[in-house]
Order: sequence, then structure tokens, then C-alpha cells
Amino acid sequence: APRVVKPSKKRGRPAVEPCPHGVRPRSRCGTCSGCPHGRRQRQCVDCGGAAICVHRRVKYTCVDCGGASVCEHGRQRYACKECGGASICVHARKRSQCVECGGVGICEHGAMRHKCKECGLGAPCVHGVERRNCETCGVIRGACQHGVKRYFCVICGGKGVCEHGLERRQCDACERARGAKCEHGRRRYFCKECGGAGICVHGRQKSTCKQCGGTGICEHGRHRHHCKECGAAKVLKQLTGAD
Repeated sequence: APRVVKPSKKRGRPAVEPCPHGVRPRSRCGTCSGCPHGRRQRQCVDCGGAAICVHRRVKYTCVDCGGASVCEHGRQRYACKECGGASICVHARKRSQCVECGGVGICEHGAMRHKCKECGLGAPCVHGVERRNCETCGVIRGACQHGVKRYFCVICGGKGVCEHGLERRQCDACERARGAKCEHGRRRYFCKECGGAGICVHGRQKSTCKQCGGTGICEHGRHRHHCKECGAAKVLKQLTGAD
């Protein structure tokens, strides 16, 4: 008699119920999986989360540990020009900041959206102050009851304030603790003695090195923000509306 093969019964994926806050799975809920410091416990440096390496960084993005998101050039893979990262366009610029590609960070006036003085946050209000910093208009983004950005408010205990009562990004003790500053008191990325990734073979910053063709050097061989020809051409293009 021919052998009858019964269809295999594959076990389906078990149903995952949402947490009390309506987030599914529960591990993605900031309230359920949050630590006392207001972060995800897995990625909290103070709690010593499992995703934090010995350099007090996220393992996946740590250059010293050789994280999976770091390419052979010591950069984040998605932002590396040599590797052709996903965020780099055909003009070798960040896709979101490329004028030719029409990046989301470029407004209709051809300027960075957050710096545009006509339509962005840099636009002056009726009081002649930048709209984002005007206390009279009350449109300071993320402002607390003390009139300061909540992130940097000492009284509110903002996340941008460290245990020393200073802005976390300006505190030398905290910067050295997380490895951002080296023993020479500089940003490790731009330190020549430490061989920072931001220093080229000529001992200069890569973005401003003429021999390396840094992004800060224009086609006339000058610093892009100091070049009169590039600046004049940009202004003329905006006034005439020429392509």
C-alpha cells in the first residue's frame, strides 16, 4: 500500500499581547522597559545595560569595539562615502542636505531648513528676534516653566544636564568618562596625537584640507564659506530664480 504522508503541522508564532500602555512587544515600551534615568535599560550607560560596551558607548556603533555598523574606514557605514552608504547621494553629499537631490533638509529658498531666515526657525518674529528664541512669542521649542529648554534646565533635571550641574556636552569630566575627550583635553575625533578619525594624513582636519579635497573646500580652492565667488553665485541664483 502506498505510504500516506501527513502534512506537517508548523507551529505558528506565539501571540504577543501588548503591554498596559498599548505597545507591542512589551520590550519596545519606554515606560515598561525604562530605567530610573529615563532611558531604555538595555542602552543606559549609568545602569550598565547589555548594549553598552567597555567604552561606555552602544556596542553596535562603537568604533573601538568594531561594531557592526562601523565600516573599514572607521565611520558609520550608512554615512560613509567610500562604502556608498545609504545616506550618501550621487553627489557625494548627505542625501538630506543635498540641494541637487532636493533633500528634506533643504527648503524652497535653497538653504538649510532649520537655518533659513525666511521660512525656518531662524526667521525673525514680530519682535525682531529669532522665532525659536523669542520669549515674548512663547514659541521656544521644548521650553519649561522656567523659560529654558527643558533638556538643558537644571531645575527640571533635564537630560542635557549632567551630575555636575553643567551641560553634558560642555562638561569635561563627563566627556572624558564617555571617551569623547582624550587625555590632551581635545575632542578625540580631532586630536592629532591620538590619531583621530577627523585628521587626514597631512595633519589637518579632513573637511578643510585642500590636498585631500575636503567637503569644506570649494571648486576655487578656497574655504567654501569664505569664497566670494561661490557666495555671489548662490545669491544671484536665489534672486534671479535661475536653475
